[in-house]
Amino acid sequence: MEFVLSCAIGILAASGIWLMMRPRTFQVIVGLCLVSYAVNLFIFSTGRLTMGAPPIMPKGWFVNPAAYADPLPQALVLTAIVISFATTALFLVVMLAARGFTGTDHVDGKERD
Repeated sequence: MEFVLSCAIGILAASGIWLMMRPRTFQVIVGLCLVSYAVNLFIFSTGRLTMGAPPIMPKGWFVNPAAYADPLPQALVLTAIVISFATTALFLVVMLAARGFTGTDHVDGKERD
């Protein structure tokens, strides 16, 4: 399972970086979204892949660390999802305004000859 997750993170990150190098603004925004998804998956995977474990420590003097899931990465990913949604909305508004001013959606504001 770890191999599949690491391959998915790598493919998302590579695709996002490739799209961020494209000349159109919509492709750049999609690339930023893919990179943010890859980072979210990476942060989420740092909390260990545990199936059926509670997200908090049960009561007791000594608890096996493998018996519970770490809630901190889950909270960080939830916060990152909200922030990435807000920044994507901001990027879309800026893209529409730039297209209205320049008449093109090219990153530099001008078409190639």
